[in-house]
Amino acid sequence: MKIKKTLTALALSVLCATVYSQDIDSLAFRAYLYNTEYSVFMRINFYDNNIVVPGQELYGDLPGYLSKEHNSFCWLITSAKVVNDHSARIEMVNDYGSDDLSAELVRKNDSVYVLRQLSGSALKVPNKSKWQRLPKNIELKRKK
Repeated sequence: MKIKKTLTALALSVLCATVYSQDIDSLAFRAYLYNTEYSVFMRINFYDNNIVVPGQELYGDLPGYLSKEHNSFCWLITSAKVVNDHSARIEMVNDYGSDDLSAELVRKNDSVYVLRQLSGSALKVPNKSKWQRLPKNIELKRKK
């Protein structure tokens, strides 16, 4: 009888661990990511494509956007394709429509992501009344 209880408890814990790990992976590209060095953040949901840019509802539902803290400027994510649990390809355009780029968002672990620019315009954000160019690879942390 004791063996049955132990085996049942072990089977349930394995099942719960499997469900938990799948849940984290299924949320990998539904997140709020930020970088304190450049004061930028990304709000993304590559599964439902239902992110609305505050104050810019005209654009409708999107896969996400990248923005600067305390500023209305943003880069809109116009398309996103989840390649696997650790990588997604995205297309971005600035809110003026004058610059666009292709990038890859890679999940290094549960809390660290890297936005890697692949081609197109340089990723620039306003900073103290000037344009600040962001590096080709920028590390972002997931906010819990």
